[in-house]
Amino acid sequence: MAPFVLENDVEVGESLPPATEHAVSVSLPTWRANVGYEEGEEWVISKMKTGYPRFFIHKSIQRFATAIIQNHGREGEEAMLFPTHSTASRCREFFIRQVPDVDASQVRILDLVPAAEKARSEELAMISPRISVVLFPQEHFKIAKAFWQHSGDGVSSRRAEYCHHLFDEGFLVDASSLSKVARLCKGPRRYQKQTSVDLGSTNGSLAGVGDPQDPTSFVEERFGRNLELSKTKNAKLAIRRRIAGSLTADVALTEALALGNDDAMTRQVADFSENDVYLYPTGMSSIFNAHRNILAAKGPLKAIVYGFPYIDTLKITEKFGAGSLFYGFGSSEELDDLEKRLEGGERFMALFTEFPGNPLLRSPDLERIRKLADKYDFCVVVDETIGNFINVNVLPYADVVVSSLTKVFSGDSNVMGGGLVLNPKARNYQLLKGIWDQDYVDNHWAEDSIFLERNSRDFVSRIDRIGSNAEAICEVLSADPRVKQVNYPKTSPTRPFYDKCRNPNGGYGGLLSATFHTRQAAVAFFDNLDTVKGPSLGTNFTLSSPYVILAHYGELDWCAEWGVEADLIRFSVGLEETSKLVDTFKRALDAIPQ
Repeated sequence: MAPFVLENDVEVGESLPPATEHAVSVSLPTWRANVGYEEGEEWVISKMKTGYPRFFIHKSIQRFATAIIQNHGREGEEAMLFPTHSTASRCREFFIRQVPDVDASQVRILDLVPAAEKARSEELAMISPRISVVLFPQEHFKIAKAFWQHSGDGVSSRRAEYCHHLFDEGFLVDASSLSKVARLCKGPRRYQKQTSVDLGSTNGSLAGVGDPQDPTSFVEERFGRNLELSKTKNAKLAIRRRIAGSLTADVALTEALALGNDDAMTRQVADFSENDVYLYPTGMSSIFNAHRNILAAKGPLKAIVYGFPYIDTLKITEKFGAGSLFYGFGSSEELDDLEKRLEGGERFMALFTEFPGNPLLRSPDLERIRKLADKYDFCVVVDETIGNFINVNVLPYADVVVSSLTKVFSGDSNVMGGGLVLNPKARNYQLLKGIWDQDYVDNHWAEDSIFLERNSRDFVSRIDRIGSNAEAICEVLSADPRVKQVNYPKTSPTRPFYDKCRNPNGGYGGLLSATFHTRQAAVAFFDNLDTVKGPSLGTNFTLSSPYVILAHYGELDWCAEWGVEADLIRFSVGLEETSKLVDTFKRALDAIPQ
């Protein structure tokens, strides 16, 4: 009998989907490839065209960083790119804290701004073509990379690509080189003539080399690639309305903004609107900034992380602020311990939890957590990425709800984004709202916002189909004796906590995981599973991963202490035909040696 050919056997290192320029996942199609990636083996690393953006710095960002070092760097320096001076400053502060013996003057910030900054129009301000660069000794690259990964505040690949073109043309220059008098006289000669921007006339010709050119036309026409700048503001508003739950129709942007609120699909908290919704460059950025702002509001207190979390959430609470108290099982006994600590006088800034958790899909008792938070005055931050607000309504139990819009909200695996929501009925709302109003800067790159808005139009209909497929796969895996354990909110012992927050028509989401009785069985199943394989989740196509190896390779023993097995396989279920998906999983199960 001829061997079964895997239809989804994408070459190692290829983007997912293949040939997607700004993809957020990468093919690691075999168990050996995942281990090889973690071990840094050349046969994997050399083939990596891309990777998950917070772990693998996109090659367009690498190219831009190299160009900046060549023009502004010193020998032996590396560069990390951020959207604003304040985000770069936080990287520098983290760097100096982590390497206290480094000469602070060796960690410096370079701000690249438009040469014609005074002539910036509203449209130019909307896309904010500027970059702040942290330059540092290359031997400490891992420190800067850790901040990039934990904060999620680095530049996106589209921003880097766009600004790199401007930089090469001399339109982005060192801010310190601009005098107050001569701001408009920098850059290539053909742009040195001082001009004023007439918003009613931006038709400057690019045909003549000597023609004066206003900066808005330069950005829009020379390197715009039809950014549709006038639509960016509306795209961001539509995204915020979708996150708020007030826009659920699958319609084009103009029609979407003309629609009234869909009252049946709001988050069911009085006085809540898109004015309490904030966009961030990544989901992790929303978590990082939630921690940072609550720390500013509540003072230097420890955080609590409840339930086994996504890796960087715990790292943020450990490395920034006063540290954290970790309850990795997410159990009632741990809440008992927390209550005793609180009764004894211990105080905390916030409790961070996921609903449900990743990768065990357990749901926390949000009702009990909310009661403790109200009694002892700490904030509750709930990551709803996996549950998502179509399935569950966690806002009444939270002060802050965060989410990765990169995942199922987008679905197309080609853009990053994060959402953050404040609960207007929470005890600390006025305090937090004041902090956010003062601190918030929209760093979600305009072009990314346009893609994210387009991708999310069919978000609601996708959720239902993905959930149905995931339940079918859960049934297949649960019924097979070769599978040791299946983790899914519907079959979890914590289902009552999930159901307490489940919307009337909500499902159980598209993410599940499974373990097997031996590593040999797990490897055989994974290598014969005919889905694409790589990091991330929430894609429109089914995506599988030996998640613990990929996310926690250097701390597998620590994971085991919390009941998270090294050989766990995670499945993010997509939109494929249900019967075909079921057959795919059954064939992989049959490949397990007897």
